[in-house]
Amino acid sequence: MKWKIWLRPNLSAGSDNEYSASVNLTGKKVVRTTDIAKMIKDSGSELGVEALTQILEQHDRIICQQVQQGLSVLTGFCQITPKVSGTFAPRAKFDPEVHKLSVDIVSSAEMRAALKEVEVNILGVKDSGTFIGSVSDTATGATDGTITAGDDVLIEGDKIKIDPVGDAGVGVFFVNVDGVATPVTRRLTQNDPQRIIARVPANLPSGQYTLRVLTKYTTASILLMEPRLIEYDKLLIVP
Repeated sequence: MKWKIWLRPNLSAGSDNEYSASVNLTGKKVVRTTDIAKMIKDSGSELGVEALTQILEQHDRIICQQVQQGLSVLTGFCQITPKVSGTFAPRAKFDPEVHKLSVDIVSSAEMRAALKEVEVNILGVKDSGTFIGSVSDTATGATDGTITAGDDVLIEGDKIKIDPVGDAGVGVFFVNVDGVATPVTRRLTQNDPQRIIARVPANLPSGQYTLRVLTKYTTASILLMEPRLIEYDKLLIVP
């Protein structure tokens, strides 16, 4: 087993000699439930792909139900624990505008053992000129890819400033698995070359999304003729 990783400048470190790593996912598809069912079938299962898919989907539904009941779920590869973020006064009530429900996902001993078998191949420093290095959910502080609809995300990278603001061809977008792009329509709280704070659309359905930035910004005073497309190489998830 092997991971190929790119190095990128760690913008938050304050040093020119520190880099963060990201796994190279270019050209790799997202593994879905039906793909796992086919793998189980190919490994010798007597059940068909359709039956296996139904079992896996039921497995997921039951885990969700248990977490909804406030239970911690331990599978072979992770432990999922309910989490509430936000501060409370002693007699305060839960306020969905201030407090957020999420989960902590921690690798199990089996997963940690499996990761020890992975070989890492460093491809070098990625010379892209522009990139998105990290995305943080400002509501929960999460940096694992989970984001909250209706709250802000902090996007950090290089040369990502949206320019010119208001141009129909530029902006921040959340692209679902079918390729449908939902734009950020609220004014950006921060819009700098290395940092953007953007409001996730409140009506964004649960699912997986690719973060896309389109901008004509350059380091010079002259804008690009056509928008440059910059995508975050990790999927974002609205629970």
